[in-house]
Parts: sequence; C-alpha cells; structure tokens
Amino acid sequence: MGKEIEHKFLVKNDQWRNQVSGFVAIRQAYIRTKRQLSTVRVRIAGKQSWVTFKCATSGITRDEYEYPIPLNEALEMLKNLCDTEIIVKTRYFVKYDDKQWVVDIFEGRNAGLTIAELEVASEQESFSIPPWLGADVTSDHRYSNWALAITPYSEWPVQGTNDIS
Repeated sequence: MGKEIEHKFLVKNDQWRNQVSGFVAIRQAYIRTKRQLSTVRVRIAGKQSWVTFKCATSGITRDEYEYPIPLNEALEMLKNLCDTEIIVKTRYFVKYDDKQWVVDIFEGRNAGLTIAELEVASEQESFSIPPWLGADVTSDHRYSNWALAITPYSEWPVQGTNDIS
C-alpha cells in the first residue's frame, strides 16, 4: 500500500511555464462509494490508465492503492461505471528547488481553475514556496478532484472564492 501526502495551492501567474519539463492530457472520473472519505478513481493520462482507491487516514495523508489497467477498459469504465463529471485537465511537470511540482490547468466545467500540487514523503517535510503560487488550499476540500467531479468550479456559488493572493 502506498501513501499519498500532497500539498495543493492555487496558481497566481504564469511564471512556472518557463520551468516545464513535460505535460500530459488527463481525463478522470469517480465511482461513488458510501464512505465519504474513500474514493475510486479511473484515470487516463496520455495512453496509460489506472484505477486508484484512496482513503483518508490523518491530516493530509491518504492510503492509496493504484493499479494500471488496459486503456480500452478505462474508457469503458469512464463511460459505464463512473457516475461523476469527467474531469479534463492538462498536467504540467515543473521542477522548482529540486522538487517535482505538477500544475493542473482544468478545462470544461472546471475551466478557469489552475492548481499546483507537490507530493512529499512526510507531512513534516519542508519545501520552498515558488513565487507563482497563491493560496494554500490543501485543507479546502472543494479543490479536491473528487469534489470538482461532483461540483465543478463553474457551479460554485461565488466565483470570487478563488483567492490567489
């Protein structure tokens, strides 16, 4: 079993773009479960696909079980099993201060939202904050991909809640 420990920030400008080492188009959706803190995700990134099971444990740490699946099966799952909005985004890989960040630019019903994430080895691990980051939204569950698949950014009651300062 893996552990996922990640920090999530809004992105306030495009300064990160000159540090991009690659990118991938992603489509993902979820199969709803009765347990609110558990998620089942089907993701297609480029020509690869996975099914992922996550469960919150404590703080920002989550248990994560991820398995590669055939692309044709992932496409079928997105169409036939997933019962949330399909999230469409482009993920950019950005190196900053020897850390590998990802910057997700959302499309479709989540357009207008850009989020940077950093996975760390422990909740206590320190890291430098790039100058292109805005508000820390790690603990704001509205910004989780699961929540965005249920209530897309375009449906949020007040668009001004995206405070990037």
